[in-house]
Amino acid sequence: MAAVARCSRPSRGFLLPRAGPGISVLAAAPSVLQQHRQVHHAVIPHGRSGRSSVSGIVATVFGATGFLGRYVVNRLGRIGSQVIIPYRCDQYDLMYLRPMGDLGQLLFLEWDCKDKDSIRRAVEHSNVVINLVGKEWETKNFNFEDEFVNIPKSIAQITREAGVETLIHISHLNASMKSPSKYLRNKAVGEKVVREEFPDAIILKPSEMFGREDRFLNHYANMRWFGGVPLISLGKKTVKQPVYVVDVAKAIINAIKDPDAKGKTYALAGPNRYLLYDMVEYIYAVSFRTFLPYPLPRPLYHLIARFFEINPFEPWLTRDKVDRFHTTDMTFPDLPGLEDLGIQPTSLEQKAIEVLRRHRRYRWLDAELEEAKPAKTYPM
Repeated sequence: MAAVARCSRPSRGFLLPRAGPGISVLAAAPSVLQQHRQVHHAVIPHGRSGRSSVSGIVATVFGATGFLGRYVVNRLGRIGSQVIIPYRCDQYDLMYLRPMGDLGQLLFLEWDCKDKDSIRRAVEHSNVVINLVGKEWETKNFNFEDEFVNIPKSIAQITREAGVETLIHISHLNASMKSPSKYLRNKAVGEKVVREEFPDAIILKPSEMFGREDRFLNHYANMRWFGGVPLISLGKKTVKQPVYVVDVAKAIINAIKDPDAKGKTYALAGPNRYLLYDMVEYIYAVSFRTFLPYPLPRPLYHLIARFFEINPFEPWLTRDKVDRFHTTDMTFPDLPGLEDLGIQPTSLEQKAIEVLRRHRRYRWLDAELEEAKPAKTYPM
């Protein structure tokens, strides 16, 4: 962290003062030079583009070890940004992040999310703070209110006090106080408190994200081990609009670079909408697996999910996840989206094979994607 000491507040210019009576220019110059030297080279863009250049971005990424976090760190590292990664996990869980930046550009800092001094140490030398903290289930130490309300509030408050220029907060497209999902209700409260603490915060609301390590397409593909795919109302009353995780990572980088993005809320969704039934059918078509859907009432689905919740290991299914996955994705025509950040949304059909090839039998491992019928789209 010493490498970025006194680095994040650029000076407003470099002008030599006029010499007053009895004061020479050279006598006054040292204080100006000293002020100019407070601008650390890490925040001055230089060098050719790429991981060995300097982008001028010094970013603290909370939640970098998660699904979206690895893509964000990779995008920051490849343009030559310095990335501070607060972590609470084991050192071995950070190994895949270390090659994502040039030597010395990724700084790992152990932190306690309930200790404000720990958060302050993580953000005090940055000019960008990105909050990706979150989990799909509650634990005995952290519930959804801690993850999506209290921690984001502390990060936003300390970020503002530290004078950081840009704060990016990740919410959810379906965040609403009226949602049946506790996860989504707390996401809505989190948006509100972050906006109150940091009015110029950039809030991104992605829909369910899909990618190589996701818990969305892989979740439904793994349901084949239960003799079929249980869906509430057969999935014909739920409409989903999933977004590609790389597009969300690109949106974060472009929002950092866009001075007009401050204080805005973006709704990030894919280009196509699907009935949940049609989307899951397409997942099984790409995987070359037999699709056996069956309707399951919500109370019975919750009962099954409860058994997964009480096991001592990471729960594969929770009651809240059942409600969230069977919530129709909202549309926000008045909010800017991926196109406003210069990103062309990637459709599910283009990237599903990257996620689902691992679910194929050996016989179909190299089968072409064109052999699977495209999913039926739902009118926007």
